[in-house]
Amino acid sequence: MTARRVLPWDEGRQPLMLAPMQGVTNRAVRDVFVDWVRPDVVFTEFMRVRHGGDADGPARLSAGDLEDARPHVRGVPLVVQLIGRDQGPLVEAALAAQDAGAIHLNLNMGCPYGRMNVGCGGGMLERPEELPEILGALRKAIVGSFSIKVRAGYSDPEQVFSLLSLFEDAGVDFLVLHARTVVQRYDGFADHSITARVVKASRLPVIANGDINAVEIGASILRDTGAAGLMLGRGAMRDPVLFERLRGRAVATPTEEDRVQALQRFLRQLAERYGALFCGDAQVLNKLKSSLAVMDPPEDSKPFKVLRKAKSVDAFCEAVEALSD
Repeated sequence: MTARRVLPWDEGRQPLMLAPMQGVTNRAVRDVFVDWVRPDVVFTEFMRVRHGGDADGPARLSAGDLEDARPHVRGVPLVVQLIGRDQGPLVEAALAAQDAGAIHLNLNMGCPYGRMNVGCGGGMLERPEELPEILGALRKAIVGSFSIKVRAGYSDPEQVFSLLSLFEDAGVDFLVLHARTVVQRYDGFADHSITARVVKASRLPVIANGDINAVEIGASILRDTGAAGLMLGRGAMRDPVLFERLRGRAVATPTEEDRVQALQRFLRQLAERYGALFCGDAQVLNKLKSSLAVMDPPEDSKPFKVLRKAKSVDAFCEAVEALSD
């Protein structure tokens, strides 16, 4: 087994990570979080590995993905996440990402949506017999840290326990565990009793992920599971200040006014960043609404209905300002 590489966080620290959310945590979103609340680690959206016969080497990843493959964002370690199916293309993509600057790579083994990613993401858990060869080849190719983001199982939440020795023997450096099955998607609740058992059963650092949307929840998960750190996704999108709340540098239980003010600041900054990153009013508006969607605003919230129905970026921004009325 290869010796463990340098992790993307300081030894002795319980890192708070920004989760990879496809279609959401693009460069603009990552920049807003880094400039405002500075997560300890940030992840790219998954980079889709091309499996067609005409693609090889750098062509395994899009030009935009290669542009995003870098070691850090303003000093915050950046983990590049790959999603793919077969050993050869995955290895070529990992090498291309490293050549583009990435030093921390992650394999997505948890995405619950098939669509164009059949057999990828969480689908890899349906063919565990192929994993030793795939993970071994990736470990040989990856110079920096190699991590896996995984669900508890495909349909059986106990499946992960049959994979832990495989992950360890392959030289994986750390796990991010979303404590749901693939077939659950985002239904029900993440079962962090599984997280606690995985922590006890594995010598790898385990980052807890799933339904961490309040200080008391994050604190109890760290206390009760022994997890090495937390990964915040939808909870952070709803309340970006959650990173600082968990660190004790912001009020633990925000008032409604606190939440509205934080949301306004977040959406204002997103609108500005999206305007610089994307072309045209329609694309910027679509990205703003995609970010809004993962915040799970109440269906009966009149201000959020106005945001969802906005026909232009200007109308969206006016609705943002009206949130505090």
